[in-house]
Amino acid sequence: MNTMNSAAALSSTKEDSLKKLVFAGIFAALTYIVFTFLSIPIPTIAGDKVTVHLGNAFCVLGALILGSFYGGAGGALGLTIADLMDPVYIVQAPITFVIKFLMGILVGTIAHKMGHISTEKDLAKVFRWTVAAVVAGLLFNAVCDPTIRYFYKILILGKPAAEVSFAINIGVTAINSVVSAFIATGLYMSLRAPLKKTGLFFYF
Repeated sequence: MNTMNSAAALSSTKEDSLKKLVFAGIFAALTYIVFTFLSIPIPTIAGDKVTVHLGNAFCVLGALILGSFYGGAGGALGLTIADLMDPVYIVQAPITFVIKFLMGILVGTIAHKMGHISTEKDLAKVFRWTVAAVVAGLLFNAVCDPTIRYFYKILILGKPAAEVSFAINIGVTAINSVVSAFIATGLYMSLRAPLKKTGLFFYF
């Protein structure tokens, strides 16, 4: 009996991992599409550009639904591919992957390891922990994204150009973060019940 139970548990774990992998691919595609086709590029006098976009919202949503690793990897992969397809952003693709992946790790850790939002029955607590996780992740992104890119651009563009890009990037990243926070939180709270009914909700 114990052997049968262990085999069933192993099978269930493998099935969940496969589902998460598929969902991570879906989130990578969604993030790429949103960033590529639903964004507003803003050229800078430094010769590059910054972008108002909602890609971060889907990075965060992925971490809420799939957990730290799969959610973070899916969103990071989507935005990294978007960078690789853009001649302006291509040199920054590695930075994008690292920052977005770490953002997903942070969101998933707070939401699931601390807040246990997937198993919590009280929707008010779920909402509070969801907001806390989303805000923490996007705040991390708002600080680290422009800062790391600033130091990176010093080495590539020279300090004056990097400073111009940094100032603009801070403002745009802040706008992205605020809008993404509302969207990610709203979508997660709205999707919980439908995902549970269809058997596509993951528990952590």
